[in-house]
Amino acid sequence: MKDLMIRDSELLQKGKDKISWTRLNMPLLKKIGNEFANTKPFKGLKIGVSLHIEQKTAVLLLTLQKGGAEIVATGNLRTTQNDVALALNDYGIKVFGKREDTKDEHFENIRNVLRQRPTILLDNGADLIHFVVNETEFSTKGILGGTEETTSGGIRIREKMKGKITFPIIVVNDSPLKMIVENKHGVGQSIVESFSRISNLMIIGKKVTIFGYGWCGRGIAGYFKSFGAQVVVVETDSIRALEATVDGFLVMEAKKAIQWGKVIITATGRPDVIKSEYFDQMQDGVILANSGHFDWEIDVPALRSKAISTEKSLDSIEHFTLANGKKIILFCEGRMYNLEGVEAKGNTIETMDMGFTLQALSLQWVALGAKGLVNGAQAVPNEVNYETADLMLRSLS
Repeated sequence: MKDLMIRDSELLQKGKDKISWTRLNMPLLKKIGNEFANTKPFKGLKIGVSLHIEQKTAVLLLTLQKGGAEIVATGNLRTTQNDVALALNDYGIKVFGKREDTKDEHFENIRNVLRQRPTILLDNGADLIHFVVNETEFSTKGILGGTEETTSGGIRIREKMKGKITFPIIVVNDSPLKMIVENKHGVGQSIVESFSRISNLMIIGKKVTIFGYGWCGRGIAGYFKSFGAQVVVVETDSIRALEATVDGFLVMEAKKAIQWGKVIITATGRPDVIKSEYFDQMQDGVILANSGHFDWEIDVPALRSKAISTEKSLDSIEHFTLANGKKIILFCEGRMYNLEGVEAKGNTIETMDMGFTLQALSLQWVALGAKGLVNGAQAVPNEVNYETADLMLRSLS
């Protein structure tokens, strides 16, 4: 028992140290937090959170707490950093769940957040919104509104829950600032860094196929190219495909691109991008990895059913041997590998400082009942975009 207490104490201190270093390098949230401490825009309100629990998100939650919010949170599947969760609990923010949770346990964590009857939702992938709208246990009554962080969540809200949401949701991913700074540069850099961290392989000369040329895909393609990789893009939208072409990338149809690439990365936010019939056509030893929020872009169940044997060589790497003798290598079971892989760090601190400032100010917009909000998904207000841009420009000068 004494050894367990010592280990928990060490884990708690590790979490606090990580948060402390990160907070030092998030000047935008520091400024917003100081303002919130004076104005208390969230006084009397409870914010329910479903978000990757790591040190950068911890700084966001502590900033909202300064504004008077009571916060109850859970992580996203398999990305919770247990030391950070322990630290947040010690700081008075209730966090449900741990990194090792199964999908069923993760869903129960989401339900536990909603059982606390939050008045505002801070969502990442629209899990909270999905459960509150679709499960009879919960009601939308009393919910003022919320925010959604991701491309995948925005798609779920607009396509799967259209007409069902009776409160405003600001989709932070729609902000041009998030697209440029966080998605293009934050995701682009972290995906390349995480590839190196997980595989320890040389990037120079690698044949890399990127599925999707949205803002994340743009960044991933650009950063791999800057490290010396050969890059092919798969994009079904003609305008984006043209953009990829004039940006200097070769654009291929999916069936050709999966045969060409030695590394294949999905960045679309949509399910079943890498289909069952593609696996037999891939090169021997191909690496598959997903950068999207959900693990549905690669048909991992089909890959498992096709494999005659599987083997884990490292924590984040799994080998599948097919009947034709080819091996396929999968990162992180098809989940977002820059937040689940070896020494996962996610996007850089500065890019998330900007992105989470958008979150904090958008949540304040909801809390204060600002004019112009309508039920369902909508873009970040221009005032929030420009205030955040001005803050970041000053921080970089």
